[in-house]
Amino acid sequence: MAVETFRYDNRIVRQFALASIFWGVIAFLVGIMVALELVFPELNMRLAWLSFGRIRPLHTNAAIFAFVGNGIFMGTYYSIQRLLKTDLFSRTLAKIHFWGWQLIIVSAALTLPLGVTMGKEYAELEWPIDILITVVWVLFGINLIGTILKRRERHMYVAIWFYIATFFTVAILHVVNSIELPVSFLKSYPVYAGVQDALVQWWYGHNAVAFFLTTPYLGLMYYFLPKAAERPVFSYRLSIVHFWALIFIYIWAGPHHLLYTALPDWAQSLGTVFSVMLIAPSWGGMLNGLLTLRGAWDKVRQDPILKFMVVAVTAYGMATFEGPMMSIKSVNALTHYTDWVIGHVHIGTLGWNGLLTFGILYWLIPRLYGTKLHSVKLANVHFWVATLGIIFYAIPMYWSAITQGLMWKQFTPEGLLQYPNFLETVRQIIPMYAIRAFGGTLYILGALIMVYNLVKTARSGEFVPEVEAQAPALEGPPAPLGKKEYYHRWIERRPVQFFLAAFVAVLIGSLFELIPMFLIKSNVPTITSVKPYTPLELQGRDVYISEGCYVCHSQMIRPFRSETERYGEYSKAGEFVYDHPFQWGSKRTGPDLARVGRKYPDAWHYNHLLDPRAVSPGSIMPAYPWLAASRVDLSSTPRKIRAMQKLGVPYPEGFDQQANQEYKQQAEAIVKGLAEMGVPDAKWNSKLVALIAYLQRLGTDIRPVEN
Repeated sequence: MAVETFRYDNRIVRQFALASIFWGVIAFLVGIMVALELVFPELNMRLAWLSFGRIRPLHTNAAIFAFVGNGIFMGTYYSIQRLLKTDLFSRTLAKIHFWGWQLIIVSAALTLPLGVTMGKEYAELEWPIDILITVVWVLFGINLIGTILKRRERHMYVAIWFYIATFFTVAILHVVNSIELPVSFLKSYPVYAGVQDALVQWWYGHNAVAFFLTTPYLGLMYYFLPKAAERPVFSYRLSIVHFWALIFIYIWAGPHHLLYTALPDWAQSLGTVFSVMLIAPSWGGMLNGLLTLRGAWDKVRQDPILKFMVVAVTAYGMATFEGPMMSIKSVNALTHYTDWVIGHVHIGTLGWNGLLTFGILYWLIPRLYGTKLHSVKLANVHFWVATLGIIFYAIPMYWSAITQGLMWKQFTPEGLLQYPNFLETVRQIIPMYAIRAFGGTLYILGALIMVYNLVKTARSGEFVPEVEAQAPALEGPPAPLGKKEYYHRWIERRPVQFFLAAFVAVLIGSLFELIPMFLIKSNVPTITSVKPYTPLELQGRDVYISEGCYVCHSQMIRPFRSETERYGEYSKAGEFVYDHPFQWGSKRTGPDLARVGRKYPDAWHYNHLLDPRAVSPGSIMPAYPWLAASRVDLSSTPRKIRAMQKLGVPYPEGFDQQANQEYKQQAEAIVKGLAEMGVPDAKWNSKLVALIAYLQRLGTDIRPVEN
């Protein structure tokens, strides 16, 4: 059999490695800024592009898609060449992929601080960037699939399975969730509304965590952990069960983000059942990783790379235990909308993704430069500093979550809310926010130590752009299974069949979740008193979304006595039929706004938005002085009305032509009222007036008529 000579490409691996390091430091720095703004709101500096609501999405996007995303591609491009004994299908596609992905990141970094956002968590980027993401992801998929098809190794190792599932599932998630109707170059509305939008968003949001932050990193774990430990994976059979059970079950679990909301009960129950089931495959993967190190614990104690990987896999186990527990309704009733959500997410991102990325970088960079790690001692220091950072981050979040969650629900013996003022509950947890910021500072300090260590490592060697390898080409069809081989070997040797099986496995749960919601009309009953937003309110809603108010405020009152006493009537599915996108939120740093309409006079909102602490002493809300000076682009009003009509909002025919006239009438009435209340300088076409109109509308459609 003829042996072929080929070369592994290290250039693309190094590019993604350097990008992951660079964007990781940026993401951590922005995260520190975000954390400190909650302790010292003055750090918002009354600047729009530094406001918490704008840069918090920047932090999440940088951490997920820039730091972790580049880490995924770094590890994938390195491992698939060696596992498949081939060079890449196309080095040109790999280069386009790299620069296209960096362009996406830069586009996010420019648009999000400017308030250009879809207002959907983890899917904030506007439609031109969404199209770019689709194109770049498809190019990555072509290269991945092409490399698999040209392989010289018949058997596809378990890491490849996870890469395949990642590509197909993320493609489905992104395309379905990003269907939107453009209004202008940087403005669009999702085609889904209200309850349907919420279900699609958290089907995407939960599974973006599953198939972008989890499955590719499991693939990296299955490759790099055994390499670093110089030991085989503990159980091949367990890896089979782990893979298929995980990708089939995970896709069903999205509704657990929407427990006790206006989502139909059947969908909530579906999410709960499959979320609890997730413990088994998730912990199967964790145990397979940890037990790979059986008999090698002396090496773990000495090797910082293995320390990073062990704690990363342990963090994965903790996060995948928390998720199912938080999907149990009795637990969710306490943890949802609190900082437990934040702590849970960061155990996954900082612990699982972050530490595994650091471990891989420490293992990989010396090999790319043909040298040894500059300082094992510094790597150990980084490990302990980062681990302490995670502890100082997570524990205060759990503490603040339980504190605030219990305070929200506390009643006096007389049956009244113990803490009716939401701000009382916020003041109690500010010290925990300060400790959280300290933990984040430790984490970034560790990352900077790593940067120094890896730079010194690179300088001590010379980059190896290509590695020559040899292997015989595949010839003929796969051989029949041997008597002692697992039946799963059959599909491992047939990539096309494997692609189809993985695709079907994730598609089944998606269809069972989404089709009933869109085809069964009774799932979203209408309420006749709910009317479309006026042109002024529609523009104000877009200001609300642009400023990232959904980051801190929910618009969903759950059917708990504590919430109905605090906020008013619980939320109904029919209230949100004209909401593109929905605004239910996932974290309450401020009170729920579902019934805030007419609760306060216009002047209160005006002064509160300009200087929150002057109206509510101790508030940590940013000030929004630029809204008083900024003007709404009235030329966009007719386009937005026409877009809403296309999406099924029942505005009268020709309403777009008179929308600005109605806008001005309502705005001038608000300005007149403000002047009578001692606010003489408000402008009818300011964004502040539009936002006030939207806030005053919330919840008024179904509010009982007062006698």
